[in-house]
Amino acid sequence: MKKWLIFIICLVVLVISSSMTYEQQSILPKLEDLLSHKPFEEQLAVLKIPYWGTIVSVEERGYFPFVEFLIRKLTHFIGFGCIALGLYFAWGKRHFAVSIAIGGTAVIAILDEFRQSFTPGRTMSGQDVLVDTAGAIVFVGAVAVLRKMLKNKRQKAL
Repeated sequence: MKKWLIFIICLVVLVISSSMTYEQQSILPKLEDLLSHKPFEEQLAVLKIPYWGTIVSVEERGYFPFVEFLIRKLTHFIGFGCIALGLYFAWGKRHFAVSIAIGGTAVIAILDEFRQSFTPGRTMSGQDVLVDTAGAIVFVGAVAVLRKMLKNKRQKAL
């Protein structure tokens, strides 16, 4: 059961955060205080991200909403990367652990987006599922490669 604890904690955090409206999750006031001098505004102004049939940019949304957008997508990437790692380690050294972790996380992302569509002010987005799955691939892929390298190093040392 201990092996599943991280995975379960990540799922609980996911359910809580997905149940919140956009207004409850918004960090705009904090960003306006913390980043009042608008650091990296010129560099960020170059970015134009296609999302939901629109272009998200500093020009289109403004500096603070654009930074919040980037933070929200980074949170998706990291959060689902952690879910995938929780599933990967819980699954253990059984066959297909990498596939189970990534595939399972993709299914969780799809179900979460569907469930989120019932939350006021929130929408279902296939692009978020892609960001979530990319986080799973990067996090689990990095750990799997690192484990393989360490195993090879140990075998060479013998």
